[in-house]
Amino acid sequence: MNPNKQLWEKGDFTRIAETMRESGTALVAKLGVTKGLNVLDLGCGDGTTAIPAAKLGANVTGVDIASNLVKAGTQRAKAEGLTNCTFQEGDATNLQDLKDHTFDLTVSIFGAMFAPKPFDVAKEMVRVTRPGGRIVMGNWIPGDPTLVAQILKISSAYTPPPPEGFVSPMLWGVEDQVVERFGGAGVPKQKISFTRDTYTFNGSFTPAQFVERFKNYYGPTMNAFEAAEKNGKAADLQRELETLFNTQNKNGTGGTSIPATFLRVTVEV
Repeated sequence: MNPNKQLWEKGDFTRIAETMRESGTALVAKLGVTKGLNVLDLGCGDGTTAIPAAKLGANVTGVDIASNLVKAGTQRAKAEGLTNCTFQEGDATNLQDLKDHTFDLTVSIFGAMFAPKPFDVAKEMVRVTRPGGRIVMGNWIPGDPTLVAQILKISSAYTPPPPEGFVSPMLWGVEDQVVERFGGAGVPKQKISFTRDTYTFNGSFTPAQFVERFKNYYGPTMNAFEAAEKNGKAADLQRELETLFNTQNKNGTGGTSIPATFLRVTVEV
């Protein structure tokens, strides 16, 4: 089985995505989405950005490698009465079901960054985007002090080293790497721009309860806990994550509100 598919089908990312809805809607509002725009949301999950884009009148195709998330997105679109938003399974490294130059806007927010073969991912995003269109990526930044980069950093300390040839998804958060990858797809450096942006995770539960969501439903953290259990270090991992979530929480009334910085990449095709 495809290890990337296995990772993202392992838990239930919808339980994390529920905390990301407000920021998903806010991000889409910045992207100039208009009625009739053809939008691809790559690594769409259950529609955190796809559904707000469809509500603005775009024709949205959501593609994700995880069949459970495709199903969840389809159910959400149906519940919202959105006939202009469809979800399908697909691999960001080979979008074989999508024709060349189909989309006005290709979006991938914390999605395609986790696919292997980053040069193939860049080429596929460029291929399916029409000339004059745009690609917008949201990518976590390596070494960043905010939530998600730190979750992944802490988790990696408890898991076995990756296989030889593994390329860290966090390299999508390094500007030079992004320029090189899209350069390989024929996009000149001057057509790529970067800005730092913020995604906020919001919930009516405590930071410790939010840690439990990651522990039980987020593939990379689930793997870290499984490895830590075998080494008798699960309590250490739990403590590190709870400290992280508590210190970064901005909600002083018992809930959770944790901002995380990411690199927003805009590519003019």
